[in-house]
Amino acid sequence: MKVSVIGTGKTGSEVAELLGKQAVCFDSKSNITADKLKETDIAIIFVPGEAAEEVSKVVLESGIPAVWGTTGYSWPEKLPDQVKEANARWVIGANFSLGMNLIRKALNILGKGGEFLKDPEYHIHEVHHVHKKDAPSGTALSWKKWLGRNASISSDRQGDVKGVHNLHLQTDNESIYLKHEAHSRKLFAEGAIWTAEYLLENSQIEPGVYPFSSIFDQAFSKL
Repeated sequence: MKVSVIGTGKTGSEVAELLGKQAVCFDSKSNITADKLKETDIAIIFVPGEAAEEVSKVVLESGIPAVWGTTGYSWPEKLPDQVKEANARWVIGANFSLGMNLIRKALNILGKGGEFLKDPEYHIHEVHHVHKKDAPSGTALSWKKWLGRNASISSDRQGDVKGVHNLHLQTDNESIYLKHEAHSRKLFAEGAIWTAEYLLENSQIEPGVYPFSSIFDQAFSKL
């Protein structure tokens, strides 16, 4: 597997390090072209939201599969049609932690299980490094979506925190806590690489745009 690693920031550099000689790296100073991308099997992209539009045009032109870890960007509604027209397969995720997807399943249960509780209140709190531009994090917004409940969200930015997400479910008589803490950005890089390998190994996946969660569920269903 030969991979175009687009974006060599904190997470992108971890992807490149794990891939070693399999990686062809492109940073903000690189002249990315569709022809250069076509020399690789797939792209793994961790660029800031403000760069996503320009990068996506080149990736679309190349037609190669892509794994996107960009947050803080509103993808255009026409994107799925554009990716299909390019006969490409894209996976987009706010958080590529495989463990986070186990959390997703737990959140589904806690959200549905709230029907058994009297006046449950849900609060999500996330903490990230001071350089993270979007708040609340894309993952915190995903937690609320996975929960399927009205939940307040708060954010904090501290030092070089990789990512901490907490859920507090409270009633008058009890509290339930769920927490996920990232110890290293390597876990996001590992998840992105796993996704790239899964896309290439499962060529029967139709062209289009997929959330990371759907790819995880597809693999999970085979266990």
